[in-house]
Amino acid sequence: MLKIMIVDDHPIFRMGMAELLNQESDFTVCAVAEDLSGARKVLQEHEPDMAIIDITLAKDNGLDLVKEIATSNRPIPILVLSMHDESVWAERAIRAGAKGYIMKKEASESVIAALRNISCGRIHVSANMMAILLDKLHVNAAPQGASTEELLTDRELEVFRLIGTGLSTREIAERMKLGVKTIGTYRDRIKQKLCLKSGAELTRRAVLWIENSQAGKTDPTM
Repeated sequence: MLKIMIVDDHPIFRMGMAELLNQESDFTVCAVAEDLSGARKVLQEHEPDMAIIDITLAKDNGLDLVKEIATSNRPIPILVLSMHDESVWAERAIRAGAKGYIMKKEASESVIAALRNISCGRIHVSANMMAILLDKLHVNAAPQGASTEELLTDRELEVFRLIGTGLSTREIAERMKLGVKTIGTYRDRIKQKLCLKSGAELTRRAVLWIENSQAGKTDPTM
C-alpha cells in the first residue's frame, strides 16, 4: 500500500481527497499539510511514497516544494493538482520535477488513474496537454511569437499572476517571502520582456492574462 501525503491549503479539499484515496486498496493518506513547513515535517516523520501538491498554497508556492522534493536525497513521485490552467502550469510543474498535473475540476474523475500512472514511472497529463508537449518537441516557435508564459521564468510568472490578482508590490513581496526591491526587479524584467512601458500597462496585461486564462482563451500577447 502506497502512503500519500496531501499538501493543500483548503481543509475541505484535503478531507475529500483523503476520503477518496482511502477507499482504494492500494493507497492510504498518511498525512496532510497546508504549507511548505508542514510538508517538510510530514516528509521527515511519515516518509510518504507519493505526494499530491497544489501550486497555490496559503503562504507559499507549491512549485518550490516540488523542486525541493525532486532534488532531495529521497525524491518521490509528485502529482500537482491545481485550479490553474494546465496550458500555463502543467509544463512548468513537470519541469520542476512533478510526474503529473491535473486540474482540480477533473480531480475526482482522474486522480486515481494519475497516481497509478506516476507510481509506475509514467508522466500523467491530459490528452490535450500531452499533444501540446509533443508538439513542442517538433516545433521551435519564433521568439516574437512566444506567449507570455514562454517568455517569463517561473518566478516572473508568479509575480505577474499576483499582479493580476490586484496585489501591491509589498503584498507580493510578503506572499513570496522576498524583498520589495527584488519584486521591483521582477516587475522591471517582466515589463522589458513583454515590451510594456509602464506599471499601469503591466497591471492591465496581468489582469487580462488572468481573465483569458480562466476563460480558456489564448494568451493575449501583444
